[in-house]
Amino acid sequence: MISLTDSQKIGMGLTGFGVFFLFFGMMLFFDKALLAIGNILFVSGLSFVIGLERTFRFFFQRHKVKATSFFLGGILVVLTGWPIIGVVLEIYGFFLLFRGFFPVAVGFMRRVPVLGSFLSLPGIRTLVDKVGESNNMV
Repeated sequence: MISLTDSQKIGMGLTGFGVFFLFFGMMLFFDKALLAIGNILFVSGLSFVIGLERTFRFFFQRHKVKATSFFLGGILVVLTGWPIIGVVLEIYGFFLLFRGFFPVAVGFMRRVPVLGSFLSLPGIRTLVDKVGESNNMV
């Protein structure tokens, strides 16, 4: 079992609430208040989980400047009151930031019993294989 510090537990809660508020804000036709709260909770939770220095190093690496600018720019656009455009920018930045993690996630999901057989269906397999290749998303 993985042991978490108290600040990491708080960060997991903040990140979870952030994802919930982001999802709920999109379900309620891009409610800008819920999306703004979700963005703030997600980023603050991430910094609690991995620490401020590692969060800063993750976002501001030289090869991730484009991804970080889209992600943080999307958050800024949501906070200024343009939720649909901001969410689109955030999603694009999110995929650019975490594209190195997608092959790991796809490999894990293929080992899950029901989900793995679903991901092996002919049409879905080609799509999942494209998403799993991190070099295609530039």
